[in-house]
Amino acid sequence: MATLGFNPAKIRTQTFQSHRPISNFTSPSKTSKIPLNLSQLPPKSCSFRCNSSSEITVSAHIEAETVDEEDDPTANLSFLDPETDPESISEWELDFCSRPILDVRGKKVWELVVCDQTLSLQFTKYFPNNAINSITLKEAIVSISDELGVPLPDKIRFFRSQMQTIITKACKELGIQPVASKRCLSLHLWLEERYETVYMRHPGFQKGSKPLLALDNPFPMELPANLFGDKWAFVQLPFSVIQQEVSSLETKYVFGASIDLDLLGIEIDEKTLIPGLAVASSRAKALAAWMNGLEVWSVEADVARACLILSVGISTRYVYATYQKTPVTTNEAEAWEAAKKACGGLHFLAIQNDLDSDDCVGFWLLLDLPPPPV
Repeated sequence: MATLGFNPAKIRTQTFQSHRPISNFTSPSKTSKIPLNLSQLPPKSCSFRCNSSSEITVSAHIEAETVDEEDDPTANLSFLDPETDPESISEWELDFCSRPILDVRGKKVWELVVCDQTLSLQFTKYFPNNAINSITLKEAIVSISDELGVPLPDKIRFFRSQMQTIITKACKELGIQPVASKRCLSLHLWLEERYETVYMRHPGFQKGSKPLLALDNPFPMELPANLFGDKWAFVQLPFSVIQQEVSSLETKYVFGASIDLDLLGIEIDEKTLIPGLAVASSRAKALAAWMNGLEVWSVEADVARACLILSVGISTRYVYATYQKTPVTTNEAEAWEAAKKACGGLHFLAIQNDLDSDDCVGFWLLLDLPPPPV
């Protein structure tokens, strides 16, 4: 899996253009044979740049601090990009969890990490393990708003199921909508960066310490009836097409979600073919509407079970489609997964009225990342 870095570019919305299916599948609820054309599947290799931590917008804050504070891994962080309108930040990404660090009592240190999708807002604060509750979190959220002069957000996304009760309680008492979702990409990558540049340099760092709250990966469940499509196909799009069309997601389509690839520091050749899954349905608009509320995270080809797995929310996994297991279908599924891996986990899901249509009703740009090291 490729390592991604940050780029201080601002978020831009994105969308989709027409494509042709590589192979057609019948209803996801039924087994089918797959016509194969592997020559179209493997994309050109992708390259990823890993920007140094100094490129993160936090550098603007650090410049105002002393050299000692800059190098102090025990220090807290409170930063708002001065060029950002505070009123424009309506959604936060939040993690409240223990770190591989011991305090003077020999107990694990906890940390609250908060940012927005563009990293214009960045906040971190350490806590002792005996102060972890919804009251502490509620007070911390209010303090971020007061210190940085930003309004309380409309939504807060978080990705740890074990903290759902505490986070939900704190948010609801403040009139904030808690959203359980792994689509906290900026937060995921920031935590990965902090592990190397902050936690490993902390005097209490415990090498080899495993995360106290590991992310769930449960057995996939049966797909709800309202999420079934009629047909599906493995497809691919040149990266240049994704760049051009994904930028107009909000103006062309009602449903879907995008990713700011510039912010995440992803560099891919324009001719590279990005793998995806196209789903056709006679009730495409209704299907896309249902999918829109699920916080879609990734699509995975499970070769062993001869099925596709749809991951949504924090830890919900569905058997999205099945197919007859043959050498041909296995090869195509493996090729699709290999194409996704070659692009660092980048892939997409498109919902259409018909697989031969030039338009889609919903589009989700997805990035399958490994869990953060903490």
